[in-house]
Amino acid sequence: MKRPASNRSAAKTWLHALELTAPIGANPHRIFPVVIEELADKLGEAPALLSDRECLTYRALAERSNRYARWTLEQGIAKGDVVCLFMPNRPEYMAIWLGITRVGGVVSLLNTNLTGPSLAHCINLAAPKHIIVAVELIDALTTALPHVAGTAKIWAHGVGHDEFPRIDRDIERHPGEQLSEAERRPLTIEDRALYIYTSGTTGLPKAAHVKHYRLMQASHWFAGMMDARSDDRMYSCLPMYHSVGGVQAPGAVLVAGGSVVIPEKFSARQFWNDVSRWDCTLFQYIGELCRYLLHTEPQPHETRHRIRMCCGNGLRPDVWNDFKSRFRIPQILEFYASTEGNVSLFNVEGKPGAIGRIPSFLAHRFPATLVKFDVAKDEPVRNEQGFCIRCAPNEVGEAIGTILNDPSNIGSRFEGYTSIEASEKKIFRDVFEPGDAWFRTGDLMRRDEKGFFYFVDRIGDTFRWKGENVATSEVSEAICAFPGVKEANVYGVAIPGTDGRAGMAALVAHDGLDLAALRTHLINRLPEYARPLFLRIQSELEVTATFKHTKNGVVRQAYDPAATGDVIYFNDAERHAFVRLDKATYDRIQIGQTRF
Repeated sequence: MKRPASNRSAAKTWLHALELTAPIGANPHRIFPVVIEELADKLGEAPALLSDRECLTYRALAERSNRYARWTLEQGIAKGDVVCLFMPNRPEYMAIWLGITRVGGVVSLLNTNLTGPSLAHCINLAAPKHIIVAVELIDALTTALPHVAGTAKIWAHGVGHDEFPRIDRDIERHPGEQLSEAERRPLTIEDRALYIYTSGTTGLPKAAHVKHYRLMQASHWFAGMMDARSDDRMYSCLPMYHSVGGVQAPGAVLVAGGSVVIPEKFSARQFWNDVSRWDCTLFQYIGELCRYLLHTEPQPHETRHRIRMCCGNGLRPDVWNDFKSRFRIPQILEFYASTEGNVSLFNVEGKPGAIGRIPSFLAHRFPATLVKFDVAKDEPVRNEQGFCIRCAPNEVGEAIGTILNDPSNIGSRFEGYTSIEASEKKIFRDVFEPGDAWFRTGDLMRRDEKGFFYFVDRIGDTFRWKGENVATSEVSEAICAFPGVKEANVYGVAIPGTDGRAGMAALVAHDGLDLAALRTHLINRLPEYARPLFLRIQSELEVTATFKHTKNGVVRQAYDPAATGDVIYFNDAERHAFVRLDKATYDRIQIGQTRF
């Protein structure tokens, strides 16, 4: 029988989340691996983590993690020592980091899409004593090893590679029962558990410190927000090296006694078949995942499911209603948060396009605000006294959250990265009074009269052209609203002899895209300064594993037709049309002979 969508009021949802997280600080020795032990004693053979490759009950998950804990002790891994984990999605993934962190080790969750120097950079940030690698990723790891500092011992997981010792075989020597008092190390929620990396969409990733309290806070808070229960089953296809796919989604459902389905990767074609086949009631999304699903051909199972709610972030206004209607989603819980940050917003009311709001009775616990930001100077606007200026309703500014060291409000902290310099760059000081400190989200938002926040753009993505700020997200939404356009990545490019940056869009479209109609569409939707000057047609856009568009390559190549095999069009003001950009036209632009 289908469980109905929750009809709880927004206030009850917030209060339920507070109820679940309130005991965390009062019992500092109860860390997340301990919670899994408790659940194993209580639920035993109930399903916990499920996949086509392997399934783990609560008891099996606890036993498996205990074997990894004893392996950690045997290897002499001290409290705070790091083990890198390089493995695709699977239930075993969580068992590994649960076991290692249970006895004080820190697990660095490596992006499985990285190779060579980029992968080596992430490994070097963590300075590990050991690296655990799935056999299918050994070749990728090998490309990084010449650039890796230190002498970490490498362990292979799986069959088919004899160069390194097999950890999956080695841990079978260890018993799976609960650790004895002599084996347990004194840990609290203040101890470090994981390194989780930023996405690196515009630069190399940074390794964020994740303490045990953040694991507890994220899992229990989202359990309250989703009203997770033992009869829930979450479909989680996001990468487990990410905080959403690896901690929040599985953790929230597990602490409620439910189960989590973990496919190895996202597949738009298989998504609804999997959701139906596994009888899921919840799924976790990233906004672009929803856009991909909307572009698939209709499938029988896309409405034959028991989904009561989907939870995630980045669902854009141009997708929201169509997604909810086509796939018959009863409730969408959009939120805003980051792995390392202290600004969290939740759209409990389900208002399309909003990323959340902070109820007045909780404003003291979630002290986030927006401050005016000068895009051209890349810094906040300061008044004559040198302090930042709060934004008025519907005024765009950077979202910031005050940094506190309050034991009763652990979510207000900022633990930073392995790099002290990178950590300091995320802090605004002397914001509203001397000596105060606020976390920089790096995101531009606006807040309406009713207190709902809306994402505008990433700082660095917004650019200035003809004296005006251009939000790439706004331009992308306008382009994607045109029939035939599947997705778009918008960015600014420098043109010799001009101030600011001109708009350019890399886009994927169906064959036969009507450029004349697209140009008219953009004229009707966007002011002149925001309309892209260049279009680059691609077969697919480069994205991270969490479907964020990467801009490094396309920004570097800009609009030079010789730098790419993709077709580039120029929005020619004299001909009132998008025209194919050839070398002659490019050269005229470069020497200032073209009017914009």
